[in-house]
Amino acid sequence: MPVDVETLKQIFLALPEVREGITHGTLSFYLGKTFFGRMQDDGTTFALKMNFDDRDMLIVIEPEIFFTNDHFRGYAYVLVRLPAIDADRLAPLVEKSWRQTAPKRLRQAFDPAQG
Repeated sequence: MPVDVETLKQIFLALPEVREGITHGTLSFYLGKTFFGRMQDDGTTFALKMNFDDRDMLIVIEPEIFFTNDHFRGYAYVLVRLPAIDADRLAPLVEKSWRQTAPKRLRQAFDPAQG
């Protein structure tokens, strides 16, 4: 089932210290003061913070879901076509983005086995 706004909120807000916000008039998510994702103006594309290597790999492997454009090319974000992805596929990527963004103390509290 494609990811809608409510599902997107559930995925993000399930992670520690994530808060919802509005950026440039659209839904966005923050970890503390750090921005790590925003709905695009079209309402079906989401920009997710992701390191360049992971972003590029996703675009090559699943171009029907993941892409970039001229605006985001120089930024560590991958664009996600929400109608083309389900929650089970998106949730681990959001968690990975969260882990790349979260301070060590927060990652350890979330998953003590990871150290």
